[in-house]
Amino acid sequence: MSHHPTRPSDSYSPLYFLASLGAGGLAVTFFMWLMHWIPHPGKTVPVFEDITAAFSAGSTLTQGMIGVAMIGIAGFSFLNLKLLVWNLRRFSAWSKTEGFAKFSKTNAQSQVMAMPLALAMSVNVLFILGMVFVPGLWSVVEYLFPLALVAFIAIGVYAFKLYGGFLGRVLTEGGFNCAANNNFGQVLPAFAFAMVGVGLAAPAALSTVPALSGLGLVLSTFFLMTSGLIAVVAMILGLRSMMENGANPETAPTLSIIVPLLAVLGILSLRQSHGLGAHFGSEAMAGETLVMLTRFLSVQVLFLLFAGLILIRQGYAKRFVFGTETSPGSYALVCPGVGFAVLMHFFVNKGLVDAGLIVKFGAGYWALTAVALASQVAMIWLVLHLNRRHFGAPRSAIAVAAE
Repeated sequence: MSHHPTRPSDSYSPLYFLASLGAGGLAVTFFMWLMHWIPHPGKTVPVFEDITAAFSAGSTLTQGMIGVAMIGIAGFSFLNLKLLVWNLRRFSAWSKTEGFAKFSKTNAQSQVMAMPLALAMSVNVLFILGMVFVPGLWSVVEYLFPLALVAFIAIGVYAFKLYGGFLGRVLTEGGFNCAANNNFGQVLPAFAFAMVGVGLAAPAALSTVPALSGLGLVLSTFFLMTSGLIAVVAMILGLRSMMENGANPETAPTLSIIVPLLAVLGILSLRQSHGLGAHFGSEAMAGETLVMLTRFLSVQVLFLLFAGLILIRQGYAKRFVFGTETSPGSYALVCPGVGFAVLMHFFVNKGLVDAGLIVKFGAGYWALTAVALASQVAMIWLVLHLNRRHFGAPRSAIAVAAE
């Protein structure tokens, strides 16, 4: 074996799909600016026409904000798709190796679920690119929803196939290492199913055709329940192992995976309640929405505190973010920061503002929004930093494999 320095990403892990996912999440955080800060009358989301109207009528500050948001969306969407293609090519080559065969007999086999997770995210990213950059898209959007449903169903079926391979092996042959399950890595499949669900919930919220909306509602509910069941079971198993063996220092970032999972399920629930109000006469009251978002945000904060406590006690950042060791699992740190930022925007705008508790664009509004923006900025820095570490110029670093 040659001893020239290699890049960490030269030894492949399916967790690198999280690098694509994180970039896609950052594109979403920039879309939140457009969604909540510019008017889009008669539509639940802003499209190209709303953005150009707001730009031409807006102040210098508004124009600057729109400019930054569009650059952010374009840049991180490009990174999302570039890393997705890189991963798909590397995964395809890696799946033919002996290393993959060994990997498929360990707990880590469920990490392949990062692929459908990243695929579903990229479909969402393509939708955002369409809304922001394609003129006239809204006039044909009803034709796009069936295509989106087909894409998400296909990803969902593939996700079930992959997860079935893992569960089938573990539950018929045994061999699941409970001692090595001292993390929340097994929650990753729940996150993948939730991402498919949130995609399926888009037609539920946005389509004007009741049948399409209803189909989106039913299908997204199926994936919501799938995700919830897996997450609860995986957390109990992981927690039990951590109580006995302590949390694995290298996979400790997985402890915060509940945060992005809740962001996705929160948006899924919002989309569903919007669709229910639009087509099925059960409009959610502003108070109900506020309470729902507060519940999701509360659990997010609890898990950020919980994961933060463990990561700090173990000195994770010293080793894997700034130190000599690298781990593809570090990318799992991006998702919670992004998930928290996105849900915070919804909490402020769809929760507090709609319930009349704070005034839109008032001092309180910006104080709370600043929390979301701080989280977003930190995650942009983290993504660029990790990409430099993992995909940058080769250097001698110790790559650690995640179980």
